[in-house]
Parts: sequence; structure tokens; C-alpha cells
Amino acid sequence: MASASSATPDTLPAWQTLKHHAETLQHVHLKTLFGTEPSRWESFTRQVAGLTLDLSKQRWDDDTLEHLFTLASEAGVPSAIEALLSGKRVNVSENRPALHTALRLPADATLELEGEDIVAAVHESLAQMERLVCRLHAGQWRGATGKPIRHVVNLGVGGSDLGPLMVTHALGDFRPKDIHPVEVHFASTMDGSQLADYLSRLNPETTIFVLSSKSFTTIDTLSNANTAREWLLSRLTQHGATPISAELVVRQHFIGVSASPEKMTEWGIAEDHQLTFWEWVGGRYSLWGTIGLPIALVVGMANFREFLAGAHTMDRHFAEAEMSENLPVLLALAGIWNVNFLDIRAHSILPYDGRLEYFAAYLEQLEMESNGKSVTRQGQPVNYSTCPVLWGQLGPNAQHAFYQLLHQGTQPVVCDFIAPLKRYDEVEDPDTRRHLKTQHRLALANCFAQSRVLMLGDDALEDDGPRPEHKRYRGNQPSTTVLLDQLTPATLGSLIALYEHKVFVQAVIWDINPFDQWGVELGKQIATDTQKIIDGDGDLSRMDASSRGLIEAFWAAEQE
Repeated sequence: MASASSATPDTLPAWQTLKHHAETLQHVHLKTLFGTEPSRWESFTRQVAGLTLDLSKQRWDDDTLEHLFTLASEAGVPSAIEALLSGKRVNVSENRPALHTALRLPADATLELEGEDIVAAVHESLAQMERLVCRLHAGQWRGATGKPIRHVVNLGVGGSDLGPLMVTHALGDFRPKDIHPVEVHFASTMDGSQLADYLSRLNPETTIFVLSSKSFTTIDTLSNANTAREWLLSRLTQHGATPISAELVVRQHFIGVSASPEKMTEWGIAEDHQLTFWEWVGGRYSLWGTIGLPIALVVGMANFREFLAGAHTMDRHFAEAEMSENLPVLLALAGIWNVNFLDIRAHSILPYDGRLEYFAAYLEQLEMESNGKSVTRQGQPVNYSTCPVLWGQLGPNAQHAFYQLLHQGTQPVVCDFIAPLKRYDEVEDPDTRRHLKTQHRLALANCFAQSRVLMLGDDALEDDGPRPEHKRYRGNQPSTTVLLDQLTPATLGSLIALYEHKVFVQAVIWDINPFDQWGVELGKQIATDTQKIIDGDGDLSRMDASSRGLIEAFWAAEQE
């Protein structure tokens, strides 16, 4: 990675070459590129780890890619990959490694960090998680009144919520059979609205809560946890003729997951109900370890380990493949080309499978919290664009929402289309399977058609004759298609790791640190100060006029 004395990325020779090269391609339509390069599919498509990455609809050619490879080399991407995976302190602002990839290393691997092999510790944490999962799946976890637990509510926010929520929804088909039924729920909003809904419906005798927070100081999570604790105590300590101690209620109805075991103990969580991880695991990268407890509860530990194995397969590919064959590198370079040389700063994520409903939200955090930075790793302001704005939705729904803008709006947008090739093979009833497969073909037809229309515009249509201007499609919108052989724990693991490594490669080229989030921390600090003022413990006069007016409006509403 670049040293403090290195030139900024935009002064590298390859960057300047790409600027001039972009001028020659800026107004070349994708239909022209496909017309002059009939082998674009073969040239710009790669397959590995159950994934097919189609970059043929990007607005680039072979020369573009060669210049981008040169840029990646000049920016130090190969050495940066080695530094990331070997445990170097790539998180420079916090002076620590970013070793989420270690969470998916196999048990027979070795990785030394400051003289200690951390693989054994990683697998001990997985074994501890497995013990808790097995207790719940066997119906052996009893609440304070002796009834087996039926509901688990995960209390987390950000990486402690979005990742587990996305994966449990995506892999719901892989629930193990013949286990004690346990339903997993998620509550993240600090206003309590999600939690209040669960508390109105769930039985406190058969419900436990998982407090997931790396620091165990996150106000969103702790406010929900305190509400859950009071709900349990008010209903269980006076249950029946025999009083139940508050200590027993908290012990039997809470699990903690954190990098701060002392704070979990201080809150009251029993030591044998604590799952830990390490400071070198970023929150948005933490679903691979004990933060993934809800995933393991839904799919079982065998499938959770397959999930890890799929990600590790992508890690190995990332480490070993040449840049010209390396899926994360290629995906990252497409983004660099679009953002920095074609000036496309909007990026939409469009899965065509309902199981991936939360994938866009997950990537929004992964990419924008990681690369939404405006200073270099040395703390110097950048004068080039970094992370684009990410947004998205299930493709079939988005077609009836914002595809109008994609096809005929004034804002250029690059799109990622994501879909599995095979679906519904596991459905036993042949008639139902046939009908569902017809629906799957319909979804794929729409997925493929939308990327084609974005590329070709009106030329995708077979009708003849002039079209009125309000019906014209300009096309020339770049897109990527990622196909999964099937959506399984392993291929989902590979898919997530693909995007994780893409984000890292882009950060290296932009010379920014993707592993901190000081903008988030500032918001938390200001919110704490504002809450004191709202509660009457601060100085309202030092607030700006708008904030004073908003707080006074709240106070007035409370008096009504």
C-alpha cells in the first residue's frame, strides 16, 4: 500500500493515461462496443466459487482493462492483498489489523498475529457458539420458569443487525429439520418500535434476547436491551406462587456477543452465555464469527460452516489469482472506471431473488461506511471521487419503482444484477415445482432483459419506425451481472466475500482506510450531547437556531 510520501492516486501515470483514454470512450455507445467486439462475453466474464461475473456490459474495452491493471499495480494492490490477509495493521487510524478473513479459516490453517496462532481461538469461539446453538435446537435451554425457549430476538444495529438479518433471510430454505423449533427475530431501531411489536406478541417465558454489540456501549442496542430486561423482570419475577430472582431471569434470558466481555459481565450476562470476538474484526465484517449466532440458529452449525467455507474459497482466489482473473479485483476496477473516469456516481444493487431482499441494504453499509471517506490514509483531503451512492431493492419490485429513472432519467447509474441460475429443485410436489420453476424463468427473463435494455436502449426493441421522444430509451447504461449456480450457504459466502474484497481493492486505489468509521462516531457523540439537552441537563442556548426550535417543539408537545 502507498506510503506517506507516495503520490496521490490521481497523480499516478496510469491514472493520467486512463483520463485520456476515457475521453476516447466517453461517447462510445455500448451497442457499438458489442458490434465491434462480438467476443465480449468471453473476454469479460469469469467464473469461480459457484459464481459467474459478467462485466461485458461495462463501458470499457481490452485497453481500458490493461490500463486499470497498471493503475492497480502502481497503487500497490497485490502487496495490499497480502498485507490484509496476513494480519498487517491495515487499519491505520486505529493501528490494528482487519482480519475478518481469519474468522473463516479452516481449523487446520495457521495464522500468527503478534506471535500467537489465532486460528485455534477462532475455532474455540465457534465451538462455544455451537454449544449454545445445540442447547437451543435440542430444546434444552429453559427460561426462568422452566419452559423451553421458542423465540430468540437479536438486539443489534449496523453490522450486528444487517449482516445476520440478510443471511438468515437468504438461507431460510436451509433450516435443519427435526430440531426444537426456534424462531429468530431482529430489533434494531432505537425508538423501540420493532421491539415493542415483539413484546406485544411474544411469551416472556419462552423468549431470550441476544445483545450483539462490538463495544457493548452502542446506545441503540443497550436501550432496547434495557427495555427487554424490564419487560422480562416485570412479568417473570412475580410469576406464579414462587418468586423468581432477577438474577435468574437475566441469566436464562440473555446472551451477549461482544469484544468487551467485562462490559457484558457488568451488564449482568452470565459468563457461560457470553460469546466474544476481537478488536481486529470490524462490526460490518463480523457476521462470520459469533455475531453470526442468529445465522447459526436458523441454518444450523453445519450450514454455517459451509457459509464460512464458501467465503474462504473466495479468499483463496483473491489471494492467489492473477489480477486478470481475480473476480474481486475486476469488480473493483469496474467501479473505479465508472466513478473516476466516466463520472458515474450512483450505483444500484438489484437482486432477482426474493431471498436476497436485504442484500442491497447490507451492501449499502459495507461499501458506504467503508469507503465513504474524503481523506487519504495519511489524513490528506482527496480531490477525486471515492465511494458512489449505493441504493437498491429487489429487481422485480424496483422495476415498478425507480427503473423509470434508470431508463429515461438524467442521472447515469451503474447497476449490479444478481440472480441464481437454478431454483426450486428441492420442491417435492412436481406440479408445484413446475409452476415455481416457471416463475423463476420469468424472473431471469426480466433480469436479463433489463440489463439488455439499459445497454442497448431502443435497439433492444424489434419494432420498426420512429418513436416519439417520450418513449425513447438512450441505453448506454453500464451494468454487471453476478450469477450464482444456486443460492446455497457456500455461494452466499462467496458472494459476500467477493464484495468485501472489492471494497478493499477500491480503498487501496483511492488510498483511503476502509476499516474505520469516524463519521459514525461523531454522530453518536453529538446525539449523546443533544439527548442531555432534551432531558434538561444541558445548555440549550449553545445550540443553533434550528436545533433550538426542534427541541422546543418537542418540549411543547410533551406539555400537551
